[in-house]
Amino acid sequence: MKASKLSLAALSVSLAMILSFVESQIPAFVSIPGIKMGLANIVVIYALYKLGWKYASVISLVRVLLVGILFGNGVSLIYSLTGACVSFLVMVLLKRCKVFSTTAVSVAGGVAHNMAQIGMACIIMETNLLTYYAPFLLLSGTLAGIAIGVIAGIMLKRVDIKIK
Repeated sequence: MKASKLSLAALSVSLAMILSFVESQIPAFVSIPGIKMGLANIVVIYALYKLGWKYASVISLVRVLLVGILFGNGVSLIYSLTGACVSFLVMVLLKRCKVFSTTAVSVAGGVAHNMAQIGMACIIMETNLLTYYAPFLLLSGTLAGIAIGVIAGIMLKRVDIKIK
């Protein structure tokens, strides 16, 4: 691993953690549990396109683990890991198709994240009643994915980091 790429990955983890913390300080706009923007995904999507899936996966995983340890609990860490892993896999697969825009990749990631968390909640709580949240989380994942994808797309065009 080159020192410049390692440094950029470490800075990316730091930025993603800061965005996660900032987001946790923003009051919820709705009272439905699990709805949030996912600001840290701006960093993950940028890394996916600029550094590749391997670096982006490490950035995403390390961010989720550190934020979970610092600001969450065991259960929130399980939900976050599940959502992040499924979301990341979906985004990598769609990016590889080379027909989807950054925004479409982000939307798919946001929706996949929410659906994975609903699935995990159903398993943990041993009930399927939580699937009634799915329409709300599909809508929120789509809207958040659009916002995050647009921002990430702008960053990809305007922020060009040269790695030696």
